[in-house]
Amino acid sequence: MERVTVRVLQGATLAAIGLVWEAASRGGLLDPLFVPPPSAVAAALGPVAALALPRLGETLLKTLAGYAIAVGVGVGLGLVLGAARTPREVVMPYVTALYSLPKILLVPWVVLLLGVRPQAAVLGGALFAVFPILVQVVGGVRDVEPILLTMARAMGTTRWQLYGKVIVPAALPAILASMRVGAVFAFVGVLLTEMFAGIRGMGFLMHQLALAFNAPFLFAATAMISVFSVATVLWLAHWNRRLGAWR
Repeated sequence: MERVTVRVLQGATLAAIGLVWEAASRGGLLDPLFVPPPSAVAAALGPVAALALPRLGETLLKTLAGYAIAVGVGVGLGLVLGAARTPREVVMPYVTALYSLPKILLVPWVVLLLGVRPQAAVLGGALFAVFPILVQVVGGVRDVEPILLTMARAMGTTRWQLYGKVIVPAALPAILASMRVGAVFAFVGVLLTEMFAGIRGMGFLMHQLALAFNAPFLFAATAMISVFSVATVLWLAHWNRRLGAWR
């Protein structure tokens, strides 16, 4: 019952925001050239969907490729650095510095390296996602109780058994959380690279709509991306709960 109440309140809040937005647009408080009313955005959804869905599919393929690279590098390297003190102390200052760097600054270098090609968007997505994944996995491995590692070594476990039976299960919540966050960062990285480099995809389409001052289409495209992003996060959270039961 409590969950139903929450959903009803959330729906009522969105409806109230929509009504206020519509009234403000029609009352002249908002310039429709920049902020169209929700009714205009809703009317644009059909035409935008026909135009945007093929490009969204292209963007998703690049996102999946970049995300796979980021997960492979971030989780694999994070497990190693989290468990090995000397390599961690050597490498992590550089990782922290790159993690703190605004990733948008890397996009021109990606384009310079790979040119205006889909591979540039894939690399952009991977670079945006790999550092949050890596940092969270390292933290998750470091939080493993030392007594568990000591007991496992005392029982004669090999290095691979130590990872498979102790470290990975104990760090699994951090690994799954990093993968959920990394998916969003990968998507953002691909979109920004497409916008900056003019690579065919959803990011480039939104850039074109903004330059054309086509606000209803731009808002409709943004709504499509937002709905997809929220659905992806909820889907990943669902699978995270199911996989977390493996522990």
